[in-house]
Amino acid sequence: MARAVPGKSSRGWGRVVVIMPTFNEIDSLARVAGHLLESVPEVDLLVVDDSSPDGTGDLADSISATSPRAHVLHRTEREGLGTAYLAGFAWARAAGYDVVVEMDADGSHPAETLPAMLDALQVTPRPGLVIGSRWVRGGSVVNWPWSRLLLSRSANLYARLALGMATRDITAGYRAYPVDVVTAISTDVSSHGYSFQIEMALRVFELGLPIVEVPIEFREREAGSSKMSASIVREAMLGVTRWGWQRRFGGQRGTARGRAAQS
Repeated sequence: MARAVPGKSSRGWGRVVVIMPTFNEIDSLARVAGHLLESVPEVDLLVVDDSSPDGTGDLADSISATSPRAHVLHRTEREGLGTAYLAGFAWARAAGYDVVVEMDADGSHPAETLPAMLDALQVTPRPGLVIGSRWVRGGSVVNWPWSRLLLSRSANLYARLALGMATRDITAGYRAYPVDVVTAISTDVSSHGYSFQIEMALRVFELGLPIVEVPIEFREREAGSSKMSASIVREAMLGVTRWGWQRRFGGQRGTARGRAAQS
């Protein structure tokens, strides 16, 4: 297993690691990882590779061999986005990091916005989650067809209404969390796919912690193929419906809230 000795940021962010799950991202990983490490020298990188058949894991190893700030966690099979992030959270906690960042390996999430997201974690009261948001004022999407725009807008609107949350981009995958927050909520999260991001935000909301959105310019991937599919979206919307029903008629889940209060 990869090991890290994180250094504390001089900008007051604490120890930060960007978790980047990969599966067949050999065409983009080197460019995206290199740009991140160059643009934000205060953060480290953890690539979580699900045994990519295209050699992405080997490429990640070569990046790690040339940069002490880059690390790799290899998994033996493809188990889904959610479990990749949960494995990364556990690794970061064991390695002594203070903040974990979720970031895609396809170049759609701008590294240039990460300092603003990390700064947003320093306000009082401290947020439980900072989202790099496409759908707040100042946010934008580049190179998406109208059908993809409509799908994302509709999914976010439905999730907001069903869950009673004000978050504009609840499906976003570019995020920063304090490690103690993900520790408090991770055992309550059962989603593995697209719905993982929605459920994570919901659990932060149930803790009563602020969720802050920082505008980003989201760019469609230039290489590789998207993992998104209609079945993934359907699964997410079914999850949202179930959680919304539970919140309205079954009582709000209080497990994470209770555990955080005890810590």
